[in-house]
Amino acid sequence: MRPIGTHNYYTYILTNRQRSVLYIGVTNDLVGRVDKHKKGEGGVFTKRYQCHFLVYDERYQYIDHAIAREKEFKGWTRRKKDILIMEMNRDWRFLDPEVD
Repeated sequence: MRPIGTHNYYTYILTNRQRSVLYIGVTNDLVGRVDKHKKGEGGVFTKRYQCHFLVYDERYQYIDHAIAREKEFKGWTRRKKDILIMEMNRDWRFLDPEVD
């Protein structure tokens, strides 16, 4: 159980089956948000490019920190994002079943 007064916000990265496209987002419900993306309810980009697979996430207590990190990621090159993902998830495994 989470202590009173704490919150969970996530900056996350999704990819498609071929791992050729990345999508970066923010949510307070990582499991629910990934599920929505899989159902095609996550937005035009994720639906079009079939970005349904979680490969990276970071948890924050404050939403403004998660949003700042999302903006930072979006300014990075693809190579820098790839390196970040590989630091936590070397084999680019789809983490969706591990999300809790």
